[in-house]
Amino acid sequence: MSGAQSPGISTSADPAVPGPQTPGADPDFWRGRGVLITGHTGFKGAWLALWLQLLGARVVGLSRAAPSDPSLYALTRVGEEMVEISGDMRDFDAVSEAVAANRPEVVFHLAAQALVRASLADPRTTYEVNVMGTVNLLEAVRRSGGVRAVVNVTSDKCYENREWEWGYREYEPKGGHDPYSSSKACSELVTAAFRASFFADGEQTRVASARAGNVIGGGDWATDRLVPDLMRAALAGDTVVVRNPESIRPWQHVLEPLEGYLLLAQALCESPAFAEGWNFGPSPADERSVRWVVERASQLWPQRVRWRAEPPASSVESRILKLDSSLARGRLGWSPRWTLDEALRRTIDWFRA
Repeated sequence: MSGAQSPGISTSADPAVPGPQTPGADPDFWRGRGVLITGHTGFKGAWLALWLQLLGARVVGLSRAAPSDPSLYALTRVGEEMVEISGDMRDFDAVSEAVAANRPEVVFHLAAQALVRASLADPRTTYEVNVMGTVNLLEAVRRSGGVRAVVNVTSDKCYENREWEWGYREYEPKGGHDPYSSSKACSELVTAAFRASFFADGEQTRVASARAGNVIGGGDWATDRLVPDLMRAALAGDTVVVRNPESIRPWQHVLEPLEGYLLLAQALCESPAFAEGWNFGPSPADERSVRWVVERASQLWPQRVRWRAEPPASSVESRILKLDSSLARGRLGWSPRWTLDEALRRTIDWFRA
């Protein structure tokens, strides 16, 4: 990655990018800083690892194998410019050793079972990874000492969904009608309990959680996820099956919340006042229906993508889900850089390339 340029990553305000500008991740802060990423082989983890490498951080990754083939992790050779540790978040000894041996100053916890329908097929594994994985990481941090900031990345689905027309705020009750959503709510509760019980003074370790919307972007090949399913169908000339086309979700490009995580970690290292939960969602105008995303992506692809709706396999998935990100805008200076239309354009350009 030395000297490499990334067309999708900016570390400073870019006047060519429409919309509100943000302070951006600070290269001076990250240069030479030790960072541990759990789940660096996943879609979001690989993008975050690449960004931190470009910023000059000393990156260590703890993860199992890449969750898909192909993967962003393999195609961009993420592992070549970092220390990699093969380990399972359910293995406390492995997690503890990774933290103790590498002594990172900042930890980003992204390792997770991240799919709703997979959680319905195998709820036990989902809870083991998403809940006990969080416990194992925070306990490893507590025992090791030396970690300044922990950002636990959960999900917009951690909120008790009441099918509201407005966005959930950070203090809203946590819950979940499916094992995935429930496990992320549990991860939030674990994080809050560890923060209150062991890190309350903020003198050593500051712990925060981050909840993003439905992220899209180049390099996501996860099964049973809308944009990857669309891209697979488009590349193969197949018809894609879409469930819940009228459901509304907070769509955003993957780089949007990642910038939020970086800004949050920077703020945590400066002050314990930022040790709480944070939303990093899109502008209200980009809380769109599944149908809108499918039809717009079809328009942007060179040949129209064929699709058909199917009845939902389960009634547990919410119809409306929105996030209120006023806290991040006001206190961190974070705001989305790209509209959903721009995010889709860039995602489709990536897959075409």
